[in-house]
This record gives sequence, C-alpha cells and structure tokens, in this order.
Amino acid sequence: MTDTTSAKHPRRRHQWRRDLVELAALFSAVAVADAVANTVAHGPDGPYLLAVSAVALVATAVFHAWWARRHGHAPPTADTGGPGAAASGTAGTDATHATGTTGEPGRPDGTALWRMRTTVKDQPGSLAALCTALARHQVDILTLQTHPLAAGTVDEFLLRAPAALPAQQITREVAAAGGSSTWIERADAHDLVDIPTRLLGLATRAALDAAELPLALRQLLGRCTIHAQPALTLGGRPNGDPVPVEGVLDETVLRLRDPNGGTITVERPYLPFTPTEFARARALVELDARLGPRVPRGQDVLTLPEAGEITVRRADRGDVPAARAMHDRCSARTLALRYHGPVGDADRYLNHLLSPSFGRSLAVETASGRLVALGHLLWDGDETEVALLVEDDWQRRGIGSELLGRLVAMAVDAGCESVYAVTQASNTGMVAAMRGLGFPLDFQIEEGTLVISARLGSAPPPSGLPHELPRAPGREPRSPLPHGRTARG
Repeated sequence: MTDTTSAKHPRRRHQWRRDLVELAALFSAVAVADAVANTVAHGPDGPYLLAVSAVALVATAVFHAWWARRHGHAPPTADTGGPGAAASGTAGTDATHATGTTGEPGRPDGTALWRMRTTVKDQPGSLAALCTALARHQVDILTLQTHPLAAGTVDEFLLRAPAALPAQQITREVAAAGGSSTWIERADAHDLVDIPTRLLGLATRAALDAAELPLALRQLLGRCTIHAQPALTLGGRPNGDPVPVEGVLDETVLRLRDPNGGTITVERPYLPFTPTEFARARALVELDARLGPRVPRGQDVLTLPEAGEITVRRADRGDVPAARAMHDRCSARTLALRYHGPVGDADRYLNHLLSPSFGRSLAVETASGRLVALGHLLWDGDETEVALLVEDDWQRRGIGSELLGRLVAMAVDAGCESVYAVTQASNTGMVAAMRGLGFPLDFQIEEGTLVISARLGSAPPPSGLPHELPRAPGREPRSPLPHGRTARG
C-alpha cells in the first residue's frame, strides 16, 4: 500500500464562497466610500464633517484600548480555536465543561479549576489586594508563580472557584483590584503539578527522545503554534535569516535555534510570552542540542499472514540511505501517490521526514534486514498528518494497516484530537486502511485529491489498535514538511 502525500491540500471546502463574500464586501465598501466622498466634496459643511469623523474615530480607538486593558481576554476555545485547542491540555471557558469541574464535599454545586494570568503593579500591597478580592468570592489560590517585567509583574494563578462563579465575574473582580491584561481559561487536574516537577518531567522526555522536543515545548508554554523551519530549502538555498544563539523574544513570538539546524518559531497570539517563559524554552532547546540525535531503539517483531516475519521500529535520519534504496525499488506510480509531486524530488524529502524535529517515523524491515516501508506522524500545526510508503512488492500484505494503526496509537497517546491522510481518490488501499481504524471519518475531495480525517477524540480507541513502541513518557506535539508546509504546535 502506498499512501499519502506529505502536505495537506491547501484549499478548504467552500473557499470559493468565502472569496465571493469578501469580494462583495470590498465592492460595497468602495461604493460607500465613494458616496461619502461625493457628499463631503459637494456639501457646504464638508471640512466640518471630516473633522467630526476623525474625532469620533480617535475617541472610539481610545475607548477600545482602555476596555481591552481593563477587562480580561481569553484564548480561542476548542470550539473556535481549531483542532489544536483541546490538544494543549486545557478546555474552553464553558462553566459546565467536565474536565474543569470537580466535586467537593459540602458544596453541592461543586468547584471549578481555572488558570488565570494578570499584570499588577510592582509595588507593596498590589498582590494582597488581588488575593483579598478573590477571597471575597470564596476563590482558593492553589498555586502562584510570578513573572517579573520591567513595568510590573505578571502573576499566574491556579484557582479553585465555586462552579457557579463565572469567569467574567472573576476577571471583573481582578480588574477592580488593580489587575490588568487579565487572561483566564479552564484548567484540569494535570495543572496541579508544581512547576519544578513539570519542568523535570519535560526535560526527561526531551532527554529520552529527540522527537519529544516540540511536544515538550507545547506543554511548557500552553496552547501555541510551533513552526519548524529547516536551515536549507529542498533546493539547497538558505531558508531565511539565521537565528542568534541566544534566540529572539518578540511579544507573542519566540524564535529559537533548532538543534537539528534551522529555526523553531513558537507563536501564541492570545497571550504574550514573558522573559521567564522564554528562558525556560531556551533551556529546554539547549538541553536537546547538547544531548545530540537520539531515538528510542525499541522494536517489535511480528508475523503477518501475507508478509511473514517483519520488524517494526523507530526511524531517523540514519535510515536515509536505506530509504533512498527503497525509493529506487518503488515504481513511479507508487512515489507519485505518496509525494504528489515530481518523482525525481522524492529523495529530497527524506531528510525532512526522518528528522525528529518534524514528527515521528516508523520503519518496517524484512527478516533479511531490508527496509520495505516507512510511516510518518507529522506535527502539522493544529493538525496531525499520517503518511505511508510501502514498496510495490510488499503492498496488500497488511503492512500499511499495521503501520497506520501504530501511528494513530502514537497520535492518541500524544493527545491529538484528529489525524488526516492525503492521497488520491483512486487509492482504495488507503481508504480501506483508514476505515479499518474504527474511528469516525470525514472525507474531502478536491481536484482529484482526497483528504481523509479520523476524529480520535469522538470515540474510544479500538481495542485492537496496536501499541506504540517504547518512547519517552508524556503527552502532546509538530514541523516543515515537503511542498513548503510548516508544522505548528
């Protein structure tokens, strides 16, 4: 079985409708602007109207800035933030969300856990005033960490509050007590772990497996998007300006030097990074760089009815020569189904696909040690892609299904809500393998390209789903893919 392309088709369903609506809105705006201009130009009070309009716009902008500063803001929830929202380990701000509510003796309505961040003035008594305001509403502060800034301090709380107390009420009380730029979202039991313990756990993950670095960064920094950009393009040209060794912090964007070459960019549009978070992320990347390439060496020896004895193991860049040899044995049709591009460029993708920065890879070897199949789980921003390539002589023997099941098991363990595969509509083998997973599927066809998405969070994993090979403990994801896509986490 040959399968999916390394890059999801860029256009979404119904995009042409959105384009038409945007075009109609543009024409309407031009027409209104022309009518206003004619009225001002030919009317006796034209200059006065312009002056009054300018004053009104300035006043509106000032009011909006004041309102945004005094009242809390929240990140995109799972309903609006895309598939990656739930994968970060936090839920939306719905007061009835199951993961955020815990029963507590003596309180029939239960309690809810919240993560809250607010900025207070760096002066005595400011934190005490905020704690007093929370105590008036029976809000218990479970943990507190501070992020010093040049003009104030960012305080991050883990709160246990009455379930009936809405987030808006909490942020109003915090604003009245002097807090500004307040952000709040649901938390769960995983957030009860103290910061030093969490950092040690993430460092252990990164130390055991180089592929864990993007996932560890995501757990460290919360809901964010991670782009892994290689140092060179597929054509061998420099890929953008190099990042300084110390990295770059720019409000909501972190840029760090990738230990495997290139750049790791972390974006969190809804919440600026603090210098403390930047230092933690940089330390994690430096640890990964010092340890060098490493992949767990666990392997499984299986016997399939049609394929005989095979070995499934983790793959990395050390397998590039064997993968290129497999490419030479594959037909042009098999490579075209897999890469959706010029067959002559297929070898160029291998360094990207087998890099631990971009995801996890599995290799299948025969009893003689020949590599006959590769499977990839690629962190593609808020989504996760699965991709397979099976040598022609070993297709239709159950190898593709075995690989796919293991890759999806990895995605489930990483907390992914869904995975997608991209292939051609005529590729019945991939369709059958995706159906065999037992998860609800969504199909999208456009210009001969078929995108199959499996919704992992909407049903329990099938009992027959293969287990993942041994790897570092923990959960979560990302990286650049062929055809110029970037991975986010």
